[in-house]
Amino acid sequence: MSAISPITTHILDTALGRPAAGVSVSLSRLKSDQKHWEVLAEGLTNADGRVTDLLPPETELPPGIYRMRFAVAPYFEQLGQSSFYPEVDIRFHLEHPDQHYHIPLLLSPFGFTTYRGS
Repeated sequence: MSAISPITTHILDTALGRPAAGVSVSLSRLKSDQKHWEVLAEGLTNADGRVTDLLPPETELPPGIYRMRFAVAPYFEQLGQSSFYPEVDIRFHLEHPDQHYHIPLLLSPFGFTTYRGS
């Protein structure tokens, strides 16, 4: 298996039953002031709806609160659909820097869900 980013994601469009390609994704970390976010990386979902290269594989992230931001409005617009959510923010607590964190997004025009993947 090839080395991948310590944090990865994928998006499945549950309304269409297929991966959501071409969605902009950003990864940020909450700064110590607990008010501001530092953008660490940005990417675009591939044809399989995945972003596996947000960060170099050797990146060591400190424990803390992180945010994945998915810009979903443009994705739905290119499909000719309206969407209730222009973007989706998923905040999560990274407690174990030595572990891989996979943040999936199950998406439809009027709802979404997530979980900690593997």
